[in-house]
This record gives sequence, C-alpha cells and structure tokens, in this order.
Amino acid sequence: MIQDILKQLNFTDNEAAVYLAILQQGKITPADLAKTTNVNRTTVYSIAKELIKRGLISEDLGGTTRYLIARAPQDLEQLVTREEKKLAQKKQLVSAAVKELQSYTKNAQYSIPKIVFVADDDVENQLYKRVKDWNDSIMERDGVWWGFQDQNLVANYEKWIDWYWQMSAPEGLSLKLISNKSAEELKEIKFPRRKIKFWPEGKDFTATTWICGDYVIMIVTQKRPHYMVEIHDAALAQNLRAMFAGIWKGIK
Repeated sequence: MIQDILKQLNFTDNEAAVYLAILQQGKITPADLAKTTNVNRTTVYSIAKELIKRGLISEDLGGTTRYLIARAPQDLEQLVTREEKKLAQKKQLVSAAVKELQSYTKNAQYSIPKIVFVADDDVENQLYKRVKDWNDSIMERDGVWWGFQDQNLVANYEKWIDWYWQMSAPEGLSLKLISNKSAEELKEIKFPRRKIKFWPEGKDFTATTWICGDYVIMIVTQKRPHYMVEIHDAALAQNLRAMFAGIWKGIK
C-alpha cells in the first residue's frame, strides 16, 4: 500500500494522510483538509508547512481563501535528490576534515586498542577489515595461523574463508588448526595450506580461537547473536601459540 511506502520514506501517518488527501483533491483549504483527514487544523497547518518545505505541495495565497495545491507525484523524487546532495556534501566535508586533521597528527603515536568487542551484525565486516593486520603480525612471528576452529564458523562464514585463501592469504603463511570436526567436513582439501587436525579433547571448546601473531581472536558462532573479541597482547598470544603448537604436535 502507498501508506507503507510513504512511511518508509519517513512520512508520519498524519503526513501521509494529508499528502494523499491533497493529491486526491488537487486543491483544498486547510479547514476542509482537516475534516477530510480527521487531523486537527493546527496539525494540518504544521504538516502543510513541512510538505511545502519538502517541495511536495504548493500554497495559493492569491485570493481571500488559502488553498493547498497538489504538485505532480514525480516531485517526490526530489527527496532522493536532496539526500544525494547532502551525502555528496558530507563526503566533501569528511575529505576536507581528514586533510586538515592530518596536520595535527604528524607526530602522534597510535596505540591499537588492547581489547575490541564486535557485535553480531558487524562480525563479517570486521573479518574482512582486520585480516590485513592479522596477516602482518603472523608473518612477523612464525608465519603460522594457529588455533582452534569450531565447525559453526565454517557453516556461517564459508564465503569469507574462501575469499581469504583466494585473495588475502600472504605467500608463505600456513594455517594449523585443531577442531572438534574432521578435516574433511571443514573442507581442508580446498586449500592445501589450510591444515586441520581432529582433536578428540576439543569437544568442550565452544568458540573459534585464533592466534594470529600478536593477536588473539575469539569468535562465538554456535548460536545467535554471534560476537567476536580481539585481544592485542604479545605475551598472551605467545603463550597460547606455544600451547596450540604443542597440542598440534601431539596429535597423530
């Protein structure tokens, strides 16, 4: 229904009712509009001002009686045009701000947050965004992506896994994960550098845990909502890397 479409365009119920009534009548006084829509006259005046501001209706003040006049429905497209102009202006302002702010930060030293929590709706985006830093840190250490992988991560983020090994994994990096699922079920065969060993004792693990250089990443995917925790700590990562390397070596 048109009312539902107008709501998605940020019309209130009263705004939609007033706008549609003006379109149907073509020309109508605020008093008659209030009777037609069952919206009180004060509110009708307020809504009319807003619709005029948006360029959706016009006002005839040439005579003794005030009329609200419908404009062509195509004028509704101006809403999108205005938003596009605003967005373009914001982009220009952001670019200008970045250039100005860079002069403030030439000598600044940035520290990466130690712990970052990522909520469900942003987990996949962060996997794409953060992987370059993880890659760099892995290659500065031993070149191995260590950890435990829960099969639910593969079920939910297989597209990202395929993208990583096809587009992002640096030459020389290898992955050695233990899992509570067999390697075949986790599709190790697709990417030779992706090694997975079944660990019978891993049944109590409830989240994927990766050691990526100096980063420790935990991703919970067994049920919604998913979430991710990234910890940047060289000492913690070194100890967990040694632990997973020992488990890996001990699995036949």
